[in-house]
Amino acid sequence: MYKKKIPVNLDCGLHLFMEVIQGKWKIALIWCIHSGIKRPGELQRKISKASRRLLDNQLSELVNHGILTKITYEERPLKVEYELTSLGKSLIPAIEYTAQWGEDHREELEKLIQS
Repeated sequence: MYKKKIPVNLDCGLHLFMEVIQGKWKIALIWCIHSGIKRPGELQRKISKASRRLLDNQLSELVNHGILTKITYEERPLKVEYELTSLGKSLIPAIEYTAQWGEDHREELEKLIQS
């Protein structure tokens, strides 16, 4: 597994936050799981632009950071589900606020992004 060469700055809460959510699809994964999508195949269908390998890596990182728990059912075929931990649930208001900020500034941001 990849080890970072530059250590995480533990002196700043913003750096800690960015370390946890850093990754193109992590916020989308958290939101999907919050919304009731729990199985890897369902997450892949919902976030179809991301490869399954990338989603699996980011799910693993979220588990390692204590945001998600991975539940493996011993049945054939193997069944895996993800759930938000209490730490993960505490991110939902921040994600909702960020989404609302995007909606509030949609018109201006769309112009800037498209130019």
